[in-house]
Amino acid sequence: MDRFLITGLGNPGIRYRKTRHNMGFMAIDYVSEKFSVKVNKHRCRALTGEVNIDGFKIILAKPQTYMNASGESIRDLLEYYNLTAENLVIVYDDMDIPLGKVRIRKKGGAGTHNGMKSILYHVETEEFARIRIGISTNENENTVRYVLSRFSRDQRKTAFEGIETAAHAVEELIKNGINTAMNKYNK
Repeated sequence: MDRFLITGLGNPGIRYRKTRHNMGFMAIDYVSEKFSVKVNKHRCRALTGEVNIDGFKIILAKPQTYMNASGESIRDLLEYYNLTAENLVIVYDDMDIPLGKVRIRKKGGAGTHNGMKSILYHVETEEFARIRIGISTNENENTVRYVLSRFSRDQRKTAFEGIETAAHAVEELIKNGINTAMNKYNK
């Protein structure tokens, strides 16, 4: 049976719960609800849950190390489950993509995303899939303040559509491979 570690990036705690920087956590929550799996086991400084989807063993994870240290938890999870980066999918927010849009990549750098910088450092490769959810940018606001803020009432529907699309992209990637997922969702 093939296995995947699907990790959403975010910050733990109520203070950060529905912020732009927690889009990855929200996508994992969507997947966990769809497949009726609880992501509540404490393992490797992350909340985890396991589910089988069409013959694939899926480990859902939300690192609890805070965004800038996400790589520590993900490295430990890969070791614990005896997985390589080929089995890793990271779901996270991206300021360079319009709000609610989703982009999938096979590999790549971190850009300005500190969570991704941590992952690249600790996993020691950029050869893993990533699903990025657009949060747009606000050039008039401090970047940290912006990513840690919540969506306005007018933005919530579009943001949720992005979370929903990312969750469907996770499922497509698992069932049919990354090339099919990229062809379907990178529009």
